[in-house]
Amino acid sequence: MFGKLNRDLNAILERDPAAGSKLAAIFLYPSFQVMLAYRIANPLWKLRLKFVARFIMQFARWFTGIEIHPGATIGCGFFVDHGSGVVIGETAVIGRNVTLYQGVTLGGVLPAVDSESQRSVKRHPTLEDDVIVGSGAQILGDIIVRKGARVGGNSVVTRDVPVAATVVGVPARQIAAKPQQPAGGKRFLAYGVSNPDEVDPRARTIAALVDEVQSLRARLNDMEDRLSPTKLHDEAGKGAISDDDDLTPSSRKS
Repeated sequence: MFGKLNRDLNAILERDPAAGSKLAAIFLYPSFQVMLAYRIANPLWKLRLKFVARFIMQFARWFTGIEIHPGATIGCGFFVDHGSGVVIGETAVIGRNVTLYQGVTLGGVLPAVDSESQRSVKRHPTLEDDVIVGSGAQILGDIIVRKGARVGGNSVVTRDVPVAATVVGVPARQIAAKPQQPAGGKRFLAYGVSNPDEVDPRARTIAALVDEVQSLRARLNDMEDRLSPTKLHDEAGKGAISDDDDLTPSSRKS
């Protein structure tokens, strides 16, 4: 337990430039404080001391603003930046070196519908190692966010996310066609977005449709100009003159 807590503490210093020292991280960071409570409550939950485990995490929720169910599985190196409003469900599984920002929810799809049938069933997401989830994102259902993936802020994810991919939007869609390299061991990418200039695929689709409409409109205008009554009359007159010019003198006399 102490080894995992030490790794959680080091994760704060590694990923937050505002963290001054380990002492500051221990006393001033809700991420470490809630993980301290979780590292105590999770073994108690496994020992079926569920009321005590839930009470510890309820107290941690009041104190930190982060709600973690003691039944969740969380690896070492976990960091919740700012933390307020984060919710992690009972059957959520989180790998090593995962980062969440404020307002993230790892929830179920139908938590209030037929709850009896959902007991002891995997209904929350799995986040593999080195995943980064931006603020306000909602990851819902028994899905998998693969290693090194990034979820943009305020996205709603309801399908599996490929390895090292970046997804954004509602519902979340992958930005790049080709997955990028896993985030592990590389520059830390805050808020789940590596390049602010990357465009949402829906925006690219809309831009392509607008370009196509403009091209079709230009062609239609050209056809309308060619088929206008004035041009047709002028062309008909020119055709009549050219026909008269072709007549031979003998044919004119006749």
